[in-house]
Amino acid sequence: MFRKDVTFMNLSIRQIADACGGRLVIKKAAQEVQVSCVVIDSRQIETDGVFVATVGERVDGHKFIGQVYEKGAALVITEKTPEQVEKECDVPVTAWGSYLVVENSFQALKDIAEVYRKTLDIPVVGITGSVGKTSTKEFIAGVLAEKYTVLKTEGNYNNEIGVPLTLLRIRENHQAAVVEMGISDFGEMHRLSKMVRPNVCVITNIGQCHLENLKTRDGILQAKTEIFDFMAPDGEVCLNGEDDKLQTVEQVHGKQTHFFGLGGFSGEEVYADNIRSKGLWGSDATLHFVLNGLEEREDIQVPLPGVHMVINAAAAACVGKQLGLNSQQIKEGISKVAAVAGRNHLIRLESSTLIDDCYNANPVSMKAAIDLLSMADTEKIAILGDMFELGENSDSMHAEVGAYAAKHEIDKIYCVGTNSGHMYEAALKAAEQTAQVFYFETLEALLDALKQNREKWIPKGCTVLIKASHGMKFTQVVDCLKEE
Repeated sequence: MFRKDVTFMNLSIRQIADACGGRLVIKKAAQEVQVSCVVIDSRQIETDGVFVATVGERVDGHKFIGQVYEKGAALVITEKTPEQVEKECDVPVTAWGSYLVVENSFQALKDIAEVYRKTLDIPVVGITGSVGKTSTKEFIAGVLAEKYTVLKTEGNYNNEIGVPLTLLRIRENHQAAVVEMGISDFGEMHRLSKMVRPNVCVITNIGQCHLENLKTRDGILQAKTEIFDFMAPDGEVCLNGEDDKLQTVEQVHGKQTHFFGLGGFSGEEVYADNIRSKGLWGSDATLHFVLNGLEEREDIQVPLPGVHMVINAAAAACVGKQLGLNSQQIKEGISKVAAVAGRNHLIRLESSTLIDDCYNANPVSMKAAIDLLSMADTEKIAILGDMFELGENSDSMHAEVGAYAAKHEIDKIYCVGTNSGHMYEAALKAAEQTAQVFYFETLEALLDALKQNREKWIPKGCTVLIKASHGMKFTQVVDCLKEE
């Protein structure tokens, strides 16, 4: 008997057990239960849902097995037997319902997502690239929403845990999905592609990130293009034609690739030109569609600032054309996109404007953010922190960013973190007389300075860029500055 308050998945407990292997202990009444959800967070469990108990760095999910059964879970997937859980987590054996014992709960999660994806008859767009994945995802989802009911990746759910959880959120009412796919090493994208099986593959660019494992841009290209490994047989590929590495990918599985960009590459089917900046508040541009020998134009409003956002909008237009949207629908979808917190998110305070771009950082995205800050018509302050996973050239890359900031009319540059000492030294050396450069060895030192004398460091009326790798925890800087 189906309940009206739950949207069920096209997945049964028996299918899950077959996907994962392992040892199934099932109550007779539960054998034909249709699953309502698959989660690893016990707080998200629903009646007839499946809870995958995982062992994380800080929390052992097995501690919550008793709670999820109380909330109506139909099945628990576990790496430990009931007897082990009773001994280690104080959950009595008598509290258990149906369960499946597996060797690795995270692998089970991926196995379930892979099987579930094969039951879905909707177009899935997979997005990867060194920079701009999340913004491009927002543009693509916004454009497709003009025709379809769309599910998209939320937050930072773009890795081997987040991607299966995203796929498992797709329901019968969804007509398309947009899935962000992030990696840091070879083989990861192959595994993600096996789950996602994208109908449309999008690569935003090949930049300098995750060099610790991937070594060179050619290595990054090799790793990112693993997204094609399990692409749908009739799938389409949309690539940034402004990227020299991606320009070389002319065909995938015997089919021509589709290029988007700014008109700088002759093969671009969708490109934007006549770009008129509106500063921090976006750009106007003309979008060109060159398809089947015919050209169509559409004047568009890109609500997020920077030329790179215009390229992201062109990517969305390229995908939209592959999935049957007309140019008017594409134009409307682009105009409605909003920034995501932590990624070029503009925050207007009474005393200043913040550019919250503190989710992640690499040399390419740092320079793009500095370019964005330079558009402000106020005093400009850049709070820049360490970039991680840059490999053996990390020092020179930090120095490169520091010099870049100093040469782009930024009034004050605050370098924060151990690696950013190289950024500070290069900025100091390259700074014109008008630029002031300061160094804080730790995040705590910066926060103390801001709390002791805010107006000294953040004068009224200024615009402040806040950017570093996620591990620097620069959201604390945003929160501090928002406490006016």
